[in-house]
Amino acid sequence: MSELTRVQLLWLQGKIENRIRFGRTVQDLRLDHYRRVVSFTPGSVFAFVRWSSNAYGTVLSRIDILQAVCAGEACATVPFVGPGAAILLQVFGWPKVERVLQHIDAIEALGIDPADVAPDHWRHVQNRFTANEPPRPYTLLRHRAWLHRRSIMP
Repeated sequence: MSELTRVQLLWLQGKIENRIRFGRTVQDLRLDHYRRVVSFTPGSVFAFVRWSSNAYGTVLSRIDILQAVCAGEACATVPFVGPGAAILLQVFGWPKVERVLQHIDAIEALGIDPADVAPDHWRHVQNRFTANEPPRPYTLLRHRAWLHRRSIMP
């Protein structure tokens, strides 16, 4: 269990919301009404959404699509994620976060769990957003190709 990637989730109504948008947790520890810690196995892909506001409006709006890593693997530090993870996509600001959420919804509309999407696709989405271009849609054909590649590559 020491190789798990842990994510601290916090919810304070109207102030802070840290949540998992998708991903397969293997452990869910409720600390109290406001705090939880969820864990992911190495290789798992998950989306971590953070939002916070103050009396003047939204202060932070962010989504990170991350891949849990094995112990000793290189990883990036991400707030609330321990020990860290590989960053596949990182977007700040509500308009961009909303576009990523719509992209996730489109993938789910195909009947595909976003946690099963090829990690390279999330990198592609990140790069296209950086260039202010729309990402290519993730299709069933691309997904089948990814599943095939994953089945024959160790």
